[in-house]
Amino acid sequence: MSKELSGILKAWEFTLKKATAKKRSKNIIFATMSVAHVDDDLDTPGEVYYAEKILNNGDIYTGKWSDNCPNGHGKYLWSDGCMYLGDWVKGKTMGKGKFSWPSGATYEGQFKNGYMDGEGTYTGCSNDTYRGSWVINLKHGKGTRDYVNGDHYEGEWRRGLPDGQGKYQWMNGNQYIGQWRNGKMNGNGTMIWASGNRYDGSWEDGFPKGNGTFRWADGSFYVGIWSKDSREQSGTYYPSGSRTGTFDWDPQDVYSVDLLECQISPGERISVYPSQKMVSWPCEGEFLQKLPITKTPKAKRNSMDGRLSTGDGYSWGSETDAGSNSIYSEQQRESSERMTSFSTDDLDNSRGIHPHCIKIQPSKKPGTTISKGHKNYELMLNLQLGIRHSVGRPAPATSLDLRATAFDTKEKIWTKFPTEGSKHTPPHQSCEFKWKDYCPLVFRTLRKLFKVDPADYMISICGNDALRELSSPGKSGSFFYLTNDDKYMIKTLKKAEVKVLLAMLPAYYNHVRAFENTLVTKFFGLHCVKMTGPAQKKVRFVIMGNLFCTEYAIHRRFDLKGSSHGRVTEKSESQIDSTTTLKDLDLNFIFRLQKVWFQEFCRQVDRDCDFLEQERIMDYSLLVGVHFREVSGSGEPVTTEMRSSGVRTPTASADQGGDVSTPRLSRADMDLLFDPSGWASIRLGINMPAKAELTMRRSDFEAQLVGEPTGQYYDVILFFGIIDILQNYDISKKLEHAYKAFQYDPTSISAVDPKQYSKRFRDFVLKVFAEDT
Repeated sequence: MSKELSGILKAWEFTLKKATAKKRSKNIIFATMSVAHVDDDLDTPGEVYYAEKILNNGDIYTGKWSDNCPNGHGKYLWSDGCMYLGDWVKGKTMGKGKFSWPSGATYEGQFKNGYMDGEGTYTGCSNDTYRGSWVINLKHGKGTRDYVNGDHYEGEWRRGLPDGQGKYQWMNGNQYIGQWRNGKMNGNGTMIWASGNRYDGSWEDGFPKGNGTFRWADGSFYVGIWSKDSREQSGTYYPSGSRTGTFDWDPQDVYSVDLLECQISPGERISVYPSQKMVSWPCEGEFLQKLPITKTPKAKRNSMDGRLSTGDGYSWGSETDAGSNSIYSEQQRESSERMTSFSTDDLDNSRGIHPHCIKIQPSKKPGTTISKGHKNYELMLNLQLGIRHSVGRPAPATSLDLRATAFDTKEKIWTKFPTEGSKHTPPHQSCEFKWKDYCPLVFRTLRKLFKVDPADYMISICGNDALRELSSPGKSGSFFYLTNDDKYMIKTLKKAEVKVLLAMLPAYYNHVRAFENTLVTKFFGLHCVKMTGPAQKKVRFVIMGNLFCTEYAIHRRFDLKGSSHGRVTEKSESQIDSTTTLKDLDLNFIFRLQKVWFQEFCRQVDRDCDFLEQERIMDYSLLVGVHFREVSGSGEPVTTEMRSSGVRTPTASADQGGDVSTPRLSRADMDLLFDPSGWASIRLGINMPAKAELTMRRSDFEAQLVGEPTGQYYDVILFFGIIDILQNYDISKKLEHAYKAFQYDPTSISAVDPKQYSKRFRDFVLKVFAEDT
C-alpha cells in the first residue's frame, strides 16, 4: 500500500471516530477532515492547495482543491473500485485524464464537463479497443476499433456506431470499404472477399440493394439490380475470356452463403459512464449562478449515462439507441434568432447601411425525371445503351503515358444498335441508332486518372434510375442532364464545341495529370448519338463531374466571370432558392479560406488560367456553391458569433429530487456532432470549410463588383470549380466584342480577348476569395 493511500485511510479512520462524537449536517456531502492542510472551516475563496478528502459515501479524493471542490490535478477513488486520475475544473473532470473500471477497462484521453469528450482511447476488459474522437460519452468522429474477435474498423462514427465512410476488416480476410449508417453497411460500398471475389454497388441495412456488380477473381462479372427478394433481382452475366462452358450461379448465393461470414461484431459495451459517477460539489451551485440560465417547460431528464436529453423531447441515444433527432431546443433557436437580430441591428446602426436579409428556402432536387412519354426518353435510353457498351467492352490495361495517336481527332468508333440486337449489342426497346465514341482510349485513361471505377460509372449513368433533365437549356442552347445520384452531368454540345474539346484534349490531359487540385471541369467521355430515319439527327454530348455532388444542401450558387454587363439576376430574395444561379452583381460575400488553402487556391487559379489562356479559351466561369452550416428556424443563416454561444440548464433529478446541473451543448459541440471537421474528404474546391463575410454595395453597384465588408461572418462549406471551358475566341466572339464595345464599357462585357479575360478573371476571383486572418 502506498504512503499516500495509507495516509488517506488513517485520516478516514480519524474522521469516522470524530463523526461519532459530533453530529453532522445532512446537507454536507463530504466529511471535513483535518488531514494536513484542511480544518473544519470553509475554504478561502480562490485559494488552491493540496487536499485529501473522504466523502460520506466512502469515496476518496486526493489532489488540488479550491472553492470547496476539486480544481487542478487530482485522483478520485469510488467505493465500488472505479478511479479517475487527471485534470479537474470546478468539480468536473475537464482536460486530460484516465478513468479505470473495476473490470480492468480503461479510458485515457480528453474529458469535458464530466464526459469522455475529445480524443481518447477506450480499452475494454476483453481488450476491445477504440481510439479516436468522442462526444458526450459516444464515439463520434474519426476513429479505429479493434474488436476482441480480431475484426478491425477504421473510419467515421456517429452516436457510438459506424456511420459515414469506413473500412471494416474481418479476421478471415474479408473487407468492406464504403458508406455506413447506424452501424450497418448502407450506401455505396465495396465488399472484397479473401477469395478475390468482390461486390461493388449499393447497400441497404447491411445487404446489397439496388444497382451493383459482382466480380469473380478470373475477371467475369455480373451487373444488375440486387435484392434479398429474388423476384426483384435482375441482371446480366459477362464471362471472362478464360471461362468456358456453362456457369451455374444464383445471385441469391451472395446473401445466403457469401455474406454469412461477414457479420459485424457488436463489440464490448461500457458498463457505466464516467459522467454517471460524478458528484455534486458545493462549488457547483456558485459556479452555475455566474452562467446564463435557460428555463425549459420540461424538467424531467434522463441521467447522463450516454443519453443526452435536451428537454425538448429529443435525445442522443446510447450505443444501442441511434436516433437521429435534432438536439437544438426551440428555446435555443429563439435565443439564437434574437441574438442574430441584435447583432445585425448593431452593425447597421454603426455603419448606416440597410441590412441585406438572407432567406434560405427549403432545398429541392433540380431537374425533371425523364420518364416514358418524355420527348427525350428514347435519347436517354440510347445514351445509356451506348455508355454500357463503351465502358463494359473488354479493353487492355491502359498506361497513363499515352501516345500521340490516341489523341487523333479521327480516332472514333461507330457502333450500330439495331432494335433486335447484334453480335456486339443487346436487343432494346428504343429506336435504332448509331453510337460514336471520340478518343475512347484517352477518356478511358482520364477516368482512371480521376479514380472513377468503371462499374460505378456504368451504374450511375446506366442503372435502373432515370436521368433528370434540368428545367431549361443554357444560353448556348445546350441541354443538361443529371444522373440520379448527382455524380455526373451530361451536356449536349454543338459541333464547334466538340472540335474545341478535341483540339485542346492533349493539353487538357497533361494539365489535369500534372495538377491533381485543378479547378477545371473533369471530362469523362465524349460521344455522339445518330438517330436513324429521315431526319438523321445527331446529338453530341460530353459527360462531366457534377461539382455539387454532396450530402450538404447548396443554399446559394454563384456563376462568376468578373464582368458586370448583364451579370445580375432579376429576382427578389423570396424568389431565390437552392436551384437559382446568381451572378457577379448578386454576390454579397467575401469568402475567407484558411491560410494554407488560400495559398493553394491562388496558385491553382494562376495555373488554370494560364492553361486556358494558352488554349485561347474565354467566357469561362467560377461556379461557387455555398452551404451555411447553421440556419435558424426562420430561414436565416446564423452568424459565427451566434454559433459559438452555449448555455447550461439546471434540471430536477428524478433520483435525488433536487437541482442538478446538466451541461448544455455549445454551438461548437453541436457542429462537431452534426458536421465533424475531419469527416468529409476536404480538397481544394470540395467540402471546404470557410467563413463568408457579408458585404454591402453602394448605390452605383455596377461600378463595384465586390461590396464593402461588414464584419458579419457565417460559417460555410464551399464547393467551387471552373466551368464552361469550351468557348474559344472565334470570329463570333470577336464580332460580339466589337458590337458591344460601341454600346458599353469594353471592360464590362464578357466577350474579350483570352489574355484580357484571364487577367480580369484572376483579379476578380482573388478579391472575392481572401485569407482568413
